[in-house]
Amino acid sequence: MLAARDLGKSFGGLTALHNVSFDVVKGQIKAVIGPNGAGKTTLFNLIAGTLRPSAGTITLDGKTISGLSASAIGASGIARTFQQPQVFRSLSVAENVMLGGHRFNKAGFIACGLGLSFTRREEEDLHATASKWLDFVGLAEFSSRTASELSLGQQRYVEIARAMATGAKVILMDEPAAGLDDTETRQLGDLVRQIRATGVTVLIIDHHMDFIMSIADSILVLNFGEWLAEGTPEEIVGSETVINAYLGSVEDA
Repeated sequence: MLAARDLGKSFGGLTALHNVSFDVVKGQIKAVIGPNGAGKTTLFNLIAGTLRPSAGTITLDGKTISGLSASAIGASGIARTFQQPQVFRSLSVAENVMLGGHRFNKAGFIACGLGLSFTRREEEDLHATASKWLDFVGLAEFSSRTASELSLGQQRYVEIARAMATGAKVILMDEPAAGLDDTETRQLGDLVRQIRATGVTVLIIDHHMDFIMSIADSILVLNFGEWLAEGTPEEIVGSETVINAYLGSVEDA
């Protein structure tokens, strides 16, 4: 479904990613892990279109998306959430989620200003979509509150609801468990599995290894910008190469 081939990114003389290739299967939860500076965030930026690759290609459903604008990549079916939630704090929770569905609207600015009947129908559809996904993430009761009233974890859920409202095929989640307690992390894991159950593919970065190992179908390990290993959680946990990358070998101790 989502594939990268020989992907590379350089910033002047600094190579952030080099010759990275991987596949993500439809409906899969794939985690990307690695030490700090391994290139994980750079990889997400390349997939989302906020950076352009220096080498290689990224495809979605067989179509090349690398090099497209971030908005075009979003329209193709990729959405993203962030460690620091990108919510509009002065808007209501429902309004934040409604923004995700606006790309399906056909009404222009003038039509909206005139209050034409089809624009009202579209607005009703947006409300219904927002309600659906807020209920999905467990925030239906907060729909009329402003986003600034919510906790960090709840704001992340607003981002997830908004991503689902876009009709995304793939959601990139950047450290969604950061700052959450054990109960919140377990609840997040349940939610990510529910997202997978809808057929949406999840690509996730997180440093919380227990969380990653409990939800991932497959794990990609990066180290110093290069592909290090890939496999099931069980395979990665048992990989001496991965253990050495994180902890250093016994011989080096």
